[in-house]
Amino acid sequence: MTLTIPALRARSARRRRRPLGVTLALAFLTLAAVTAVLAPVLAPHSPAATSLLNSLAPPGTDGHPLGTDSTGRDVLSRIMYGARLSLLAPLGVVLLSGLLGTVIGLVAARAGGWADAVLSRGMDIVFAFPSLLLAMLVVAVSGPGLAAPICALAVGYTPFVGRVVRSMAIQEGARPYLECYRVMGFGELTVALRHLLPNVLPVLLAQSALAFGYALVDLAALSYLGLGVRPPDADWGSMIAEARSAILQGEPWSGLLPGLAVMLTVVSVNVLGEHLGAAVSGDQREGA
Repeated sequence: MTLTIPALRARSARRRRRPLGVTLALAFLTLAAVTAVLAPVLAPHSPAATSLLNSLAPPGTDGHPLGTDSTGRDVLSRIMYGARLSLLAPLGVVLLSGLLGTVIGLVAARAGGWADAVLSRGMDIVFAFPSLLLAMLVVAVSGPGLAAPICALAVGYTPFVGRVVRSMAIQEGARPYLECYRVMGFGELTVALRHLLPNVLPVLLAQSALAFGYALVDLAALSYLGLGVRPPDADWGSMIAEARSAILQGEPWSGLLPGLAVMLTVVSVNVLGEHLGAAVSGDQREGA
């Protein structure tokens, strides 16, 4: 349904009134992304350079703004370099699960019948199996590294995306305009990709933003357990694991700071995802 001019003005005004929390979340995520990309330029030290003479130096020590860990490595530099794997790996999970979930959801919604039943029950089975446990089982077989956990978590997150896409595709597929395209001679694949998918995409983006935060936490947990990245590579989860002895000694900064980075990233992504979801719901109500 075509929006009236007052409705368009109300939508524009609502979008201009961006909540402060969303602005702060975007600012932090932008800072984290820029830091990850420019880590070789911005980091004051090599993330793998050790110095036992500077072991567990407190924040503010000359040349080490955030202190050092138990082997004398600069915490700030390792957080910057660790942001690369900590942000890139969840992005891989989101992209793979988004692709698989979108394909399965669209096929289930458009095919219907036995295909819908088989795909839906398959998603239910995967959904019932904890994604973190699935990743741990895969790593136990393939060995430590990031490739196996990314693929395993992508499979575990696929039902979250597939269910949403299937529900939205069924709802959108009942609208008259899609039937008009089919009457005009457009094939089912063309209708799904060119006309149905663009209307499902906003909801999919909101869902993916929330999935990114969950994937970051799961991958950090795997690294904490020693099932993620391999030394000397660093991510935030492995940094927390390496700081366990320092925390027990009363010198927690080498573990608390990467933990704070994980927390702020997850909170920022969740705030952004909830804002996108609310915006999509509002647009759908206005367009109804």
